Amino acid sequence: MTVNTILFDLDGTLIDTAPDLAYALNTLLLENGINEKPYEQIKPLVALGGKALIKYGFDCDESHPNFVDRHQRILKIYTDNIDQFSKPFKGIDVLLKTFKKQNLFWGVVTNKPENLTHLLLEKLDLNPDVVVCGDTLEYNKPHPAPLLYACAQLGVSPQHCWFVGDDKNDMVAGKNAQIKTVAVTYGYGKVEQDWGYDYLIKQPSEILELMNGNY
Repeated sequence: MTVNTILFDLDGTLIDTAPDLAYALNTLLLENGINEKPYEQIKPLVALGGKALIKYGFDCDESHPNFVDRHQRILKIYTDNIDQFSKPFKGIDVLLKTFKKQNLFWGVVTNKPENLTHLLLEKLDLNPDVVVCGDTLEYNKPHPAPLLYACAQLGVSPQHCWFVGDDKNDMVAGKNAQIKTVAVTYGYGKVEQDWGYDYLIKQPSEILELMNGNY
């Protein structure tokens, strides 16, 4: 079936945001007299959000009396430095230009909050046809609602759409929405076969190769 819409997860799929999130955590740790954490240990936690970074960095849970203040502080540091190191993954720029030439829709479906998502997209001069964030709806991924909402906003059928992501929740959301899924190996998580993805790619350019095989 012809594909006319490609939806992307944001962190670890469309944009490499881990360096700025790692910077935010390590800056906060240093402010509190704690040694920095290795980037490679922070990277897999990025998709889980700021609270997960606080839990890891300070070895505490949400019951800690300073947890809320630390969480607010890491968000402030990250917001102020959101595009210091973050950039689209290699090959994304060419991919999006090709979508435009071929009159294809593309969008972002992320669990990242709206304020941070829109700020990042604006800073990097990215203009998706639709953006659905973690606080746009009552439900977020792995619930299918965000993907179905994105399709509805564009007026396209889920059967004509693909969802690209680097996390099991992305694949589950796509399956539940009856949207074909594309797992990426260049993201932040290790892709497992039990994710139930339809396609597996090592770099963004392979999306075009897959699509050409679908026409």
